Amino acid sequence: MTSSRLTSKLSVVLLALVGAAVLLVGAGRVWVSGTVNDAVLGASRISGTGSEVASGVVALALVGAAAALASATSGALVRRVTLVVLALAGAAECAVAARVALSPASSLGAIAAKAAGRTGSLETHATASAWPVVCVVAALMLVLAAVAGWVGAVRWRGLGARYETPSTSAGARGQRVATDWDRLDAGDDPTLRDPSAGT
Repeated sequence: MTSSRLTSKLSVVLLALVGAAVLLVGAGRVWVSGTVNDAVLGASRISGTGSEVASGVVALALVGAAAALASATSGALVRRVTLVVLALAGAAECAVAARVALSPASSLGAIAAKAAGRTGSLETHATASAWPVVCVVAALMLVLAAVAGWVGAVRWRGLGARYETPSTSAGARGQRVATDWDRLDAGDDPTLRDPSAGT
């Protein structure tokens, strides 16, 4: 019972959306800060937000959220594809955030070079905040949601299946007959008497 709940459509989508929301919030927070001593900038403090030092963090979070929602509303084949996209987005987010957490100086060096109007990277002394680690955890939530969705997707039903009207119905002897909707599509008004029945 617990396993089926963890792999249910609702659990998977909520887990992915929470992870994506944390990533979107984290993108605007300061990930690294430090000092740079440069002829142009002088000795100054500099900092970089998540979206500045980890390009693509916002786009990947949006891709992950969209993939999670699409997996909940699509058919079996598209569902599998969107779950793979969700896993790839989470893995990419994890790699980007982990790179900043493990090497804050090189991440901040690119920001310092841009501020000085140069290309490449400047030497900086930098430390990472807790946000890169938080975003690594959030990215892993996307991957976990994709794995749980892959396991439980066989029991999911697309939204369309609930609201679709069957194109045919069973007749009195079990034969397949057209529905009133099919007759309307063919130009026949089912509210009128069948002309073949006589008057």
